[in-house]
Amino acid sequence: MAVNNERQGFALDKTNYILIAVGLVIIIIGFMLLAGGKADSPDVFNPEVFSVRRITIAPLVILAGFVFEIYAIMKKPK
Repeated sequence: MAVNNERQGFALDKTNYILIAVGLVIIIIGFMLLAGGKADSPDVFNPEVFSVRRITIAPLVILAGFVFEIYAIMKKPK
C-alpha cells in the first residue's frame, strides 16, 4: 500500500530556512558580546572580564538564539 503524500522535497519550507539564518545571526551576536576583556599584560588583572555584558547579557542572547533555532525548525510550513 503506497502512501499518497501531497508534498515531496525538502522537509522544511523557505521561511524555516530564513528563520534558521536569523537564529544563527542572533547566536553570532551573542558570541560577539561575549568576546573581549583581554588584559594588556598577563601580570595585570582586568576586571572588565566580569562585566555585566559578558556575564549576563551575552549568555542570555546566545540562549535566546538557540531557543529561536528550535522554534525555526519546529515551525510547520503552510
